[in-house]
Amino acid sequence: MGNDPLHVIIIGAGTGGMCLAHGLKRAGIRVDVYERDRERAHPLQGFRVGIGPDGSRALHDCLSPELFEIFRATCAIPMRRVNFFTEKLKEVLWMPGPEQVDPVNSEKSVSRMTLRQVLLTDMDDVVHFDKKFTHYTDNADGTVTAHFEDGTSATGDVLVGADGTRSKVREQYLPHAKIKDAGVLSIGAKVPLTDRVREILPPEMLEGSSFFFAPKGMFAIIHLMEFNWDRDAKLKNNIGGNQAELIAKWPGLMFDNTRDHLTWGLAIATDKAPAKMAQARGRELVEVAKEITPTWSPVLHKLFDETPADAIFLINIATSEPIPQWETTNVTLIGDAIHTMTPGQGVGANTALRDARLLCKKLVEHRDGKIKLLDGIQEYETKMVDYGFKAVKESLKQFGSDNPMEKPVLGRLMLGFMRTTMRLTNVIPPMKKKMASSMSTGRGANRVED
Repeated sequence: MGNDPLHVIIIGAGTGGMCLAHGLKRAGIRVDVYERDRERAHPLQGFRVGIGPDGSRALHDCLSPELFEIFRATCAIPMRRVNFFTEKLKEVLWMPGPEQVDPVNSEKSVSRMTLRQVLLTDMDDVVHFDKKFTHYTDNADGTVTAHFEDGTSATGDVLVGADGTRSKVREQYLPHAKIKDAGVLSIGAKVPLTDRVREILPPEMLEGSSFFFAPKGMFAIIHLMEFNWDRDAKLKNNIGGNQAELIAKWPGLMFDNTRDHLTWGLAIATDKAPAKMAQARGRELVEVAKEITPTWSPVLHKLFDETPADAIFLINIATSEPIPQWETTNVTLIGDAIHTMTPGQGVGANTALRDARLLCKKLVEHRDGKIKLLDGIQEYETKMVDYGFKAVKESLKQFGSDNPMEKPVLGRLMLGFMRTTMRLTNVIPPMKKKMASSMSTGRGANRVED
């Protein structure tokens, strides 16, 4: 299929697509990425990415050793604790933050913009901006050609759709693979970590992540994001050694707008949300957040009020409808392009990275003569369809129309049981340790290698 050397075309310079591109480039395989955004500093929807062991392993294996160390150095300072509260800010459980002993198989938090800059580092010869994909054509010689809105095209041996939830590649390749409304509206916001914000929040919330489970299936989360550089992009005084050197010479910092902040998210079932919520923007969303949480702690309302109008957005949560595995060709998909999932398990980005690592491995095996190209892609798709759609289903149970917490009677009973269990766990160390372990297992902490 085509002439050697192998040439891979990737549509979309998101997390999964860029991780794959790094892995292929590092392996000596020709790769080109085509991105619809016009520049590397284009605004992103969303502020934080939680990288679990699955995602961290993928980045470790695909990035160069130096760039992986830059990734680690630019992650947020590790959380010191994880809190669980009622909506009235009553603690039901707290746990120490995940251990950071293993530099690879550990939990990390990173700004979406920072991660984007890391993944675009040293890839100027690979990434082509302002390229809006329209369609592809299959060629008689077995190659595939991607076509773009500006009239240009690119031909390669493999086409990878990494173009997200509304993937144009998937739309053409698997038209029966549908995206549906998950039945949840979510507000996402970013608040600068100012002295005023520090005064508003209790000390526990300034040490990590806080989760809030409320009646009617409502849910909120607050993440602390502190970095090793200050508001002027200068290294903080307590940062030294190799870490400081890596950040100081990292060119991506000049494109990064990330400073110390909090992110908060608030979710409500679509059928319980006020009609005006779907059209609200900016400060209107702050007022909606307060309106749908009238009995919540005033502390949280004060935090909502600190949110800049340009740092808050609404998401109508979507999810994929799982489909049977399809007949393999030299067109394939990774990440949200094939298995969009709700934030229920916090594994969307990690699953995309897992895809990238596995597909890269199979393409390298083909390059080395160990496997035929379509056999390698099929092996990737067989595993990806299994773990990807399992993650879609599990995330929907926890964050979507399948969540029993949204039911009027059953939901209240389940909420009461959950809080009682958490309070009990909080005072029994073995239970707390077991729960902490189970939270990280779902993100690949003890996973056998793909």
